[in-house]
Amino acid sequence: MSTNSFSKKSEQKIYECDAFSIYSDRVIQGQNIAVAESRKHLTSNYNSKANETYSRLLVFKFSINQKDNELPIGEDHWFIINSEKELPVVTFGEPSPAKPKHCTNYLPANYEFTFKLDVSPVFDQFKKKGYYEAFDGSRIAKSDFNGFYLAGDSKPLTWDFVNLENRGLQMQPTSDPAIYSITVLLNPFNASKYERKDWHLKLDIDQKPQYESDQILVDTLYNLSLEEALKAIELDKTLRTGAKWSGVWTRDVSYSILLAFAFHEPEISKISLRKKIKNKRIVQDTGSGGAWPVSSDRTTWVLAAWEIYKVTGDKKWLNEIYPVIKNTLDDDYKTLYNAETGLYSGESSFLDWREQTYPKWMSNADIYASHNLGTNAVHYRAHCILIEIAKLKNKDFEVYERRAQGIKKGINTHLWLKFKGYYAHCLYGKNELMPAPFFEALGESLSVLFEIADQKKAKSIIAKSPLTPFGTTCIYPQLPGIPPYHNNGIWPFVQAYWNLAAAKTKNESVLNHGLASIYRASALFLSNYENMVAENGDFTGTEINSERMLWSIAGNLAMVYRVFLGIRFELDGIHFNPVVTEAYRGTRKLSNFNYRKAILNVTVSGFGSKIKKISLNGKKITKAFIPAHATGEQHLNIELANIALSNQHINKVENHFCPPTVQTHRTTTGLQWNPVNDCSHYLIYKNGVFLKSTKKTKFDVPEELYANYQVSAYDKLKNEGFASEPIVFAKAEKIIQLENFAEKSELAYTNYSGEGFVELNHTTNRKIKVSVFMQKAGSYLLDFRYSNGSGPWNTDNKCAIRSLKVNKKFKGVMVFPQRGTEEWSDWGFSNSRVVNLYKGENVICLKFEKINTNMNGEVNTAMLDFMRLRALEYCD
Repeated sequence: MSTNSFSKKSEQKIYECDAFSIYSDRVIQGQNIAVAESRKHLTSNYNSKANETYSRLLVFKFSINQKDNELPIGEDHWFIINSEKELPVVTFGEPSPAKPKHCTNYLPANYEFTFKLDVSPVFDQFKKKGYYEAFDGSRIAKSDFNGFYLAGDSKPLTWDFVNLENRGLQMQPTSDPAIYSITVLLNPFNASKYERKDWHLKLDIDQKPQYESDQILVDTLYNLSLEEALKAIELDKTLRTGAKWSGVWTRDVSYSILLAFAFHEPEISKISLRKKIKNKRIVQDTGSGGAWPVSSDRTTWVLAAWEIYKVTGDKKWLNEIYPVIKNTLDDDYKTLYNAETGLYSGESSFLDWREQTYPKWMSNADIYASHNLGTNAVHYRAHCILIEIAKLKNKDFEVYERRAQGIKKGINTHLWLKFKGYYAHCLYGKNELMPAPFFEALGESLSVLFEIADQKKAKSIIAKSPLTPFGTTCIYPQLPGIPPYHNNGIWPFVQAYWNLAAAKTKNESVLNHGLASIYRASALFLSNYENMVAENGDFTGTEINSERMLWSIAGNLAMVYRVFLGIRFELDGIHFNPVVTEAYRGTRKLSNFNYRKAILNVTVSGFGSKIKKISLNGKKITKAFIPAHATGEQHLNIELANIALSNQHINKVENHFCPPTVQTHRTTTGLQWNPVNDCSHYLIYKNGVFLKSTKKTKFDVPEELYANYQVSAYDKLKNEGFASEPIVFAKAEKIIQLENFAEKSELAYTNYSGEGFVELNHTTNRKIKVSVFMQKAGSYLLDFRYSNGSGPWNTDNKCAIRSLKVNKKFKGVMVFPQRGTEEWSDWGFSNSRVVNLYKGENVICLKFEKINTNMNGEVNTAMLDFMRLRALEYCD
């Protein structure tokens, strides 16, 4: 570590807050200091302190088949370790007393500890009934049983139930058949992780664009990012996702290409995107419930592909991507579009870890039905891009124009939270959807950048959104009881998009805050990590992390290219709109920037966003622009007017957790719920619409044909938690056993109702026609009870999909996501559709069509138990 006294330049303080300070050549956070010794050498003494504050209070649960099925949400086991090495035996399903709120003592690193579990209640039910019935009424068939697992909030434990086996948290039988155990190393600490204290440039980056400014720290981090970008190129000429993550991932590579790699490595970017094409359609990577259409942000690929074309002008590339984009958008329209809202369904873009950003009660079918801000922003922009390509190719575009405007209108109509001044994270629920009052950084950023928000809304979003000391969190407020990752996490690539949005709205305070977030982390950590804990800014403590992450690298580079130099690629050439806050004043030079047949050398001096003077190759010009047909060396000089940016409003907040999700249950007169600590009052919703507030913990429901009730908790800081799982009161319900209309399966699965169930796959029951006689015409809610054991809850690509037709009219698709590997006796409900039925005979058809091809292509299988119809409204 350098002991040199501050130079005159290093005295330039760029940013300061209570948590840390940034100078032109260093970052200081308490005793942690990073110093740019030169533009090719960075030192840091940063040490994570996570292992020093590891509580002796263990909070944990046990699990069957990697599901949260031992105790109700919010009820956990606990134990305070003094000198014990073994937990007293806990009986599965037996509640523990209320846990203490605090424990001020800390556990030493690498503490070996054994957990023991009495599983006799489960095995007794297996023997007597053939299944174990959990607290919520769900049943685990004996034939589906694959093990007991340990979950918890103390590393290496995790609340990520679906990954317990991957984390080595499966319990093993002991000599006593009723006792299972597992020994884990609590507070794991590897000192070798902290041996690296500096970064020296080792790779040759001379062929890459060179950058120098009066902020040597920024220059050094730019060079570090250039080197990490080179290391990201695999032997097959694709972009590696991160130091720990090989391969190409659709959203990761697409967001990275859009930020920087389209111009930084255009040919490598093309090869990478080609890896994500199948059957002339974009591939949705493995995801919740079996990928697409539960996860539906594959259209990020469109943004990246178009950016490459704007950079290169390559007509062959345009011809290559056009059918891929058109086919994908056409399939998505038939599968994801909701005519009532104008929005597209599917999981949050990049926030693809179910309970990290959704309430735990939501199944993958519920997530499919949700309408997310970021995902819809991407769908909107993808349609706008297809319109532009169609115009270039003289193809019809009007239908896509209507769809694009419908998405934009839907976002502004259904997701705008006037009382917050920004958009809701999503519309969520089971049958009727309601806005989730959470800030979602990526979605808000894209809404500003893609001009979904008008200027007034855009300025409001940037000025009023909550920003925590170490950066912009993925969501806000945080969810209690969920470990840091997307929840309670800051991601530099998301921060980069937020910074671009701040620059677009000319908000100096927010932009300074965002730049500091990126530069603090990469300087102290000596790499571009994927994420950090929101509460302390540490790279350890999140569920998964890696250095040298592609989109974090791209985000760091984008601050130079897209903000300080204001580079924007368009069809006619490069436009320059620099945004330089006063803190980063001075002169900056970019040289050896290759653009088509030209080599650009750009100088930007001063600060602000208003341009005072421009010259190109020594001649004065009126517009900061280099045309696409330029050749040879081009020297562009931009002098800013040294006028501070106009917007200074910022909403700095402390990191905060919302109230927990309310746990409701049905009573003889309505519903009741468990009280929530530190809650000021409760909000009651009926059919997704606010009904009333109350301080009580019960509500009497009037008798009516159909009603769907939810309750949320509201705290004293005016933050609302997720609403409870909907409780439906349906007066008229009709169950149709499908084995009466299709061949009954002979498979030996259990827990079904009626006389059996039917199988759906590529060859069996490709079409099921059900005749239903209704006593009254009206509007009905239709869904199916199903199972899908083709894969786990959280990954893979075997979500089953079928088209629904009612009286020969297409009504959308029914989605049957994966529910657990080989757990074919685990039944749940699909998404629902509102259908209008005649009085008398109706024909309901479930059919496999080409648009129902999932990302696997080969396995598209589900078991159907019955179809359910619930009357919403009768016709006169």
